[in-house]
Amino acid sequence: MDYSIIQILLIFVWTFIVAIDQFDFLESLYQPIVTDPIIGLILGDLETGLIVGGTYQLITIGLMPIGGAQPPNAVIGGIMATIFAVSLDLPPEQAVATAIPFALLGQYGVTLLFTARAPMIEKFREAAIKADPSRVLRWTIISEVILGLIFASVVTLFFIGGLGVGEQIVSAFPDWLNNGLEAAGGMMRFVGFAILLKIMMNGDMWAFFIMGFGIAAIVGSIDALSSSALLILAFIGFGLAFWDYQQQTKLKGAAASSEKVTDGI
Repeated sequence: MDYSIIQILLIFVWTFIVAIDQFDFLESLYQPIVTDPIIGLILGDLETGLIVGGTYQLITIGLMPIGGAQPPNAVIGGIMATIFAVSLDLPPEQAVATAIPFALLGQYGVTLLFTARAPMIEKFREAAIKADPSRVLRWTIISEVILGLIFASVVTLFFIGGLGVGEQIVSAFPDWLNNGLEAAGGMMRFVGFAILLKIMMNGDMWAFFIMGFGIAAIVGSIDALSSSALLILAFIGFGLAFWDYQQQTKLKGAAASSEKVTDGI
């Protein structure tokens, strides 16, 4: 599938924006559920972008950088997964699995970039010592522009060069390997969510998890409700969470009142 120079430029610009957002703006534009639909829209397939974005979001939801250990880059991986799904007509799960190597390569590049950018910290320190906010702002802009250009350049090169290579590789895959990649991509979202649960879950939350699982199974089995199951479950989950918050707040308030000490006899 051929793409116009306008589409390539739009992908470059959008990647530039979300790359900076990942480390500076922090407006969640870089999250796959936001980034990938925009990429799908640019490539002319918003629906596939939404599906791939949701799939990739579940994979990354429990992945967090800890110290020097960095997970595959969500921006590069999510964008490339959408590009593969739209351009090569791959199932979303297979596109996600195929994009993981690109996400790993992208993260290696980011680590190298941060290492090379480390000497700039001295410039920030000098500006702080001189109490020069304009200089701090200038170096911040320079630093973020470099970051955005690196991300955008990597994704654009992957997009232009990776499609031809990717199409040849994917077409050479035997059916059993394609099926395996699709199954692996489908499993990744459950692994990502399981990692999140491992971090967040405690004894008090298992009741809500089991109850939510049961409600999801019931709603999903009813044809009239299955199309809006996620929205229904979101409302139920919000209602339960808000009720629990109110109860916990009242209990804490009552406990604080009972602990008041008077100075009388």
